[in-house]
Amino acid sequence: MSKLDDAELRRLAHTVLVREAVGLSNLADTVEPSVVRVARAVVETSGKVITTGSGTSGIMAERLAHLLSVCGAPALYLPAMDALHGGMGAIETSDLVLAISKTGRSSELTRLVTRLVERGVRVVAVTESVESPFASAATDIAELPATEPDSDPGDMIAMASTLAVGAWGDAVGVVAMSLSGHTMHDVVNSHPAGGVGTRDDVMSASNEPVVGL
Repeated sequence: MSKLDDAELRRLAHTVLVREAVGLSNLADTVEPSVVRVARAVVETSGKVITTGSGTSGIMAERLAHLLSVCGAPALYLPAMDALHGGMGAIETSDLVLAISKTGRSSELTRLVTRLVERGVRVVAVTESVESPFASAATDIAELPATEPDSDPGDMIAMASTLAVGAWGDAVGVVAMSLSGHTMHDVVNSHPAGGVGTRDDVMSASNEPVVGL
């Protein structure tokens, strides 16, 4: 058991929060071109948007699929290993795949991306490692700035890097809504449960876009 007192533990917590805030701030003025490029691809896709990843990146891919669906872009999450065991049969050439890997070293993800591209599917690799086999296998790359080693403890435990890819995905969702004109009514209509589903004030108001250009 640690012998750190509460004051020392609070300083430790503060250090974590500051490091993660810095990691997010590094996105600004860096990733906007890839955000716009991917958001346009999302809106212009005639099929589905499929997100994929492994481990923590897979969790963030699942979050991104949900967010895009809320934002009016039909999206589904397909784990990389499930895809390799037959699930990739659900992916068609009209679909767009957003594959997430911080290091690009997940062999199963590289294998999946390679196979999808061979089949004529457009795949965007969202990664910090643009020189990785994973990124090289994709048809497009959305590069994220490298996470400082201390922000992902030991450069192994995904913490700040997950916040970064989450924020990138948030920006893609907002830009996609702006491009498509997704409205407040659309959000409530597709989200009838929970607090959003009770927003009668939104439904009784004029049907304005969630965000505008």
